[in-house]
Amino acid sequence: MKEKLLLYKTDNSFVQFFRYTCVGGLAFVIDYGLLFILTDICGVYYLISAAFAFLFGLTINYILCVVWVFQKRKLHNKSLEFGVFAMIGVIGLCFNELFIWSLTEYVHFHYLVSKIFAAGVVYLWNFFARKFMLFH
Repeated sequence: MKEKLLLYKTDNSFVQFFRYTCVGGLAFVIDYGLLFILTDICGVYYLISAAFAFLFGLTINYILCVVWVFQKRKLHNKSLEFGVFAMIGVIGLCFNELFIWSLTEYVHFHYLVSKIFAAGVVYLWNFFARKFMLFH
């Protein structure tokens, strides 16, 4: 069972969802860590650091999704595929900002609590949008 979950190619949505969770977690740690390093250690302006960290995390996420998570690809042009993958991520980023802002300003949640709700919604958006638009 462990081999099916981790090693073999699969079209099983539950296994893909598990793998996507692992990949997303790793990409988040890389994104967050690079943001910290660039800003606090290297002294780069935080918005510039955030953009570089986001792009780097997105690239790692894409590579691992293509290699390990999703087996079937709709697009054969890898540049176009990455562009669509990135656009889905940018839409997710917009959802993230909208949810954090609205839950904090209008529902009066603490911004960190708002982030938890936003992260859950965006995570689901990213997985299902990528699965059905790119890798179904």
